Amino acid sequence: MANYAITGVSTGIGYETARQLVAQGHRVFGSVRKEADAERVARALGPRFVPLLFDVTDEAAVERAAARVAEMVGDEGLAGLVNNAGIAVAGPLAWLSTDELARQLDINVLGVHRVTKAFLPLLGARKDAPHPPGKVIFISSVSGIFASPFLGPYCISKHALEAMADSWRRELMIYGIPVVCIEPGSVKTPIWDKARQSVPACEGTDWAPFMRSAARQIAKSESIGLPVEKVAALIVRVLHKRRPRPRYLIASNALTFRLLSLLPASWVDAFIWHFWMKKKLRRHRSN
Repeated sequence: MANYAITGVSTGIGYETARQLVAQGHRVFGSVRKEADAERVARALGPRFVPLLFDVTDEAAVERAAARVAEMVGDEGLAGLVNNAGIAVAGPLAWLSTDELARQLDINVLGVHRVTKAFLPLLGARKDAPHPPGKVIFISSVSGIFASPFLGPYCISKHALEAMADSWRRELMIYGIPVVCIEPGSVKTPIWDKARQSVPACEGTDWAPFMRSAARQIAKSESIGLPVEKVAALIVRVLHKRRPRPRYLIASNALTFRLLSLLPASWVDAFIWHFWMKKKLRRHRSN
C-alpha cells in the first residue's frame, strides 16, 4: 500500500483518480472545499480515502492539511502528489476584470505552488528521507500548448503551469523527484459546464458573436470529450512508472495540437481569422 495526495477530488479527474487508486489498495488523501463533499466522497470511496478540507488559495489551510498528512503517514511519506484542483475562466481579455484574471491564476497557478511546496517534505525533498522519492503531477491541458481566443485566462494559467513544472522538475532533480505534466484535451468533467455557464455575453460589443459561438463550442467539446476514466487511468499509470516522461498529451485530436505547436504562429493566426473570426464578424455586421 502506498500513500497519495490529490487536490480537487469532489468530481471529475480528481475523484476518478482517487477511486482507481483506492481500488488498487492504496490510501488517498484528497482535498475538497466543502464538508458535504468530504462526507460524500468518503462514503463512496471507503476507509482508504481520507478527506482534507481546504481551498488551494488558503496557504494556512494547505499547510495544516500537509501537517495532518505527515502525522498519519509517518516515515512512509507520499508516493505521489496530484495537483488537480482548478477552474476555467472564459471571455475576451479586453472584457474581463483584473480580479477575474487574478482569481484564475490564484487557483490554477499559485494554488499549485502552495500545495507542492507544503507537501514536498512528504515526497522526499529533504536530506536523508526515510522513504523513496515520490512523484509530482500537474494536471495541465492542451491549452498549455495552444492558446485559444476567448479562453485567455485559462490558457495563461496552463502555460504558466507548464513553465512551473519545468522549473520544479529541474530543481527537484537533487532529490530524484519526477515532476510530470498531464495535458488532457476536452474531458467530460463539470469544469467545462461551469465555464460554459459563465461565458460573458458581451452584448452590444464587437465580442458578442464570438461569445455565442464560444459557449456552443465549449458545450460541443464537453459532449465529445474524453471519458474521465481514461485520463485518470493515465495518471495512475504515470504514478506507478519508475521513470515517467516530463509530459503526456492525451486528447482525441492530439495530432492536431502537436501540429499547431510546430506551425508558425502567423499561420495559425491566419487560419483562425479566415476560417472562424472573419466569417462570424461579417455575419454579425450584416444582421
